[in-house]
Amino acid sequence: MDKIIIEGGHTKLSGEVVIEGAKNAVLPLLAATILPSSGKTILRNVPILSDVYTMNNVVRGLNIQIDFDEDNKAITVDASGKILDVAPYEYVSQMRASIVVLGPILARNGHAKVSMPGGCTIGSRPIDLHLKGLEAMGAKITQVNGDITATASKLKGASIYMDFPSVGATQNLMMAATLAEGTTVLENAAREPEIVDLAQLLNKMGAKVRGAGTETLTITGVDSLHGVDHDVVQDRIEAGTFMVAAAMTSGNVLIKDAVWEHNRPLISKLMEMGVKVTEEKDGIRVQADRTSLKPVTVKTLPHPGFPTDMQAQFTALMAVVNGESTMIETVFENRFQHLEEMRRMGLNSEVLRDTAMIHGGHQLQGAPVMSTDLRASAALILTGMVANGTTTVTKLSHLDRGYYQFHIKLAKLGATIKRVNED
Repeated sequence: MDKIIIEGGHTKLSGEVVIEGAKNAVLPLLAATILPSSGKTILRNVPILSDVYTMNNVVRGLNIQIDFDEDNKAITVDASGKILDVAPYEYVSQMRASIVVLGPILARNGHAKVSMPGGCTIGSRPIDLHLKGLEAMGAKITQVNGDITATASKLKGASIYMDFPSVGATQNLMMAATLAEGTTVLENAAREPEIVDLAQLLNKMGAKVRGAGTETLTITGVDSLHGVDHDVVQDRIEAGTFMVAAAMTSGNVLIKDAVWEHNRPLISKLMEMGVKVTEEKDGIRVQADRTSLKPVTVKTLPHPGFPTDMQAQFTALMAVVNGESTMIETVFENRFQHLEEMRRMGLNSEVLRDTAMIHGGHQLQGAPVMSTDLRASAALILTGMVANGTTTVTKLSHLDRGYYQFHIKLAKLGATIKRVNED
């Protein structure tokens, strides 16, 4: 079993760190490679993460040729042959994001069968918006024995209002609509940078997608799509994690190639706290003296609000800031589990439904803790850097889903941290 061991209490990060391609972008991009009936698609700047291998296996299981060149961080996909319409349960069950293959398979084949997805424990994440949207486009949906079957000889363009700006549903419906007959309008669509990246890929393939990054997406269906070459957008959540790491260790770190616009909600709250954040030619620099930082109130919201994927890491920062900070989680209902582990390290906090009160500024102590989800794993590691003594973090399968060589990057910035295997 792998574990990360941190010797904390003296860490002050400095230097520069390179950010990977976005996990939350590359997974739907891989789903989109199902759509082209001619040519090969090459995705570059691909992060080397366990979720990427899982999605590769989902796509490969559809009789699609896929090759991952880890050395060059590039994936080549050839979906020009006849593809299957049943996504392999073995891999779909491992990751919730795999549901985004439903729309592309259906649009390409007229029939799709995908198991109900598995994955994180941070919330229910219902897929009803995906299914309602496909039904509005003419698909017949059935759910039997844990499988979702969708059938439509030809999807039809439709006007769809989404009750919630779900990222996954927006991606699924946008991809399905590229090969539908007529025009599809998605209102109250998700606006995340990863949505924009997907739209850019689809348009390169020959799709007609307009309005990405706004509340209204308009997709005019085309007869076919073709393979292209595309660079995956930078990972704003990994960038944000290192911004928080710099702030809570009173550090001075340049996050190379980080995009200011993508991280604006986080940057705004860091600056409200008293963190110095500056845009430079090569990226974003974060400097702080944590003893002078002020408590803040944060509420997670769909983009362009504060990202739920930064909530756990930001609560770790709140824990070292003198005074009472408040975190309100509106996106996922089970996303405060990491606070229970942080209490083992001396965190003083209270949780009432969707609100956590963090009483910060008390000296934390190292302790053995266990990751509860992807972002919680990063938060526990960051907390270990500021806690006195030794912190051991286990259940790293969560971490490996979204961070590449996280401990190595932190060590290069000055953290005393190592990863060991004791099987």
